[in-house]
Amino acid sequence: MGNYPIPTDKALSGVRVLDMTHVQAGPTSSQLLAWLGADVIKFEAPTGDITRQQLAHVVDGKRQESFYFKMLNANKRSITVNMKSKAGQEVFEQLIRKCDVIMDNFGPGVLNRLGYPNEKLHELNPALVIASIKGFGASGPYSDYKAYEPIAQAMGGAMSVTGDPDGPPTISGAFIGDSGTGVHLALGIVAALYHRTHNGGKGQEVEAAMQDSVMNLCRVKFRDHLRLLGGTAELAEYGPPTLGMTYVPRALNDSGGGHIGNAVPCKPFGPNDYIYMVAQAPVVPVLLKELGLAPDDERFAPAGARNKNQKDFWKYVAEYTKNYTKFEVTARFNELDIPCGPVLSTEEVIADPHVAHREMWTKIEGHPEGDYYTVGMPVKLSLGEVDKKYPSPGLGEHNEEITKQVCGFSADDFKRLQEAGAYTLPPKK
Repeated sequence: MGNYPIPTDKALSGVRVLDMTHVQAGPTSSQLLAWLGADVIKFEAPTGDITRQQLAHVVDGKRQESFYFKMLNANKRSITVNMKSKAGQEVFEQLIRKCDVIMDNFGPGVLNRLGYPNEKLHELNPALVIASIKGFGASGPYSDYKAYEPIAQAMGGAMSVTGDPDGPPTISGAFIGDSGTGVHLALGIVAALYHRTHNGGKGQEVEAAMQDSVMNLCRVKFRDHLRLLGGTAELAEYGPPTLGMTYVPRALNDSGGGHIGNAVPCKPFGPNDYIYMVAQAPVVPVLLKELGLAPDDERFAPAGARNKNQKDFWKYVAEYTKNYTKFEVTARFNELDIPCGPVLSTEEVIADPHVAHREMWTKIEGHPEGDYYTVGMPVKLSLGEVDKKYPSPGLGEHNEEITKQVCGFSADDFKRLQEAGAYTLPPKK
């Protein structure tokens, strides 16, 4: 923790973000901006972001700050503000004047009830980019609905196409509703900043809704929906029959793409001892030969026959893979240019040499509770990324620094604001 230098030569250097978001979707977005060089100020209530203690663990009898918070709030500074006090509002308004972006993922109308509708924010700073994450957007029939990750997946179409066709709809292990929406919002913010630069310095509103984002990430499933032609056509690459269906079904591990694909077991047959492979048409003859079949086997060589007989096809593949580990199969199939990869557990992913080479499991040093690891930056820039990942900030760690350096208040002002309750809750009676 402690002070760290605000980068001056990165992609978003010079951009200051007031990050009022909490939990996952918003902090995902603002952390990406911070890693691109933006000065991200995490604006918290005096009680702090709920994820500081959510799913926390205990070490030597002491409750630690949660990895949930640590992994989503690197390279940020923290200020606590009591928005229900006049002194807190004074600090907030000055921050609005000094920032380029404000981000929030409050429920509908929260800032309005505090006296800060978008019109008021733009009155304070006409150049401000106002970025919001909502479950279903600020308008529409569902705008007042609460949203969590599984609800966004359910209502965005993802759950209905995930899992066993004979079982219930299934949540994706990847948090496409939360983190996916955060990535979409980051794109919108960067676009709005570019627009401001080239269109007279005017700010605008940017909104990313979780349902919308899930739909976008399910785009190929909606492609398949159109391919059904209202029930008059089929999805040949799906294992279960689809002719007559008017919606895209769940299909377990079928690829649902232009080529059939599946997860196939390998020895020693543990829970993740599988490879996922795609029977890409140009290499099917090579694959058939490797399986001990004729390269022109009429059951599998033609695409139409292979789709029709894919249940038997995967049995032949499984007879082959049962003799090898997933890593041995992966190595051999890639030698033959057959698309294939091992199913990796979280333990295997973080120990993977390619992941290490890509710096996607990154050590964060300097936290008072000890060093920790986090998932790295998924977008690589040759010039624009920060040189170092810093630990998540302590609650209100930078109250004085931000008040003086960003807001421009004097030391006497800071003391006055502090005594007036700008940064803390009033004592309980």
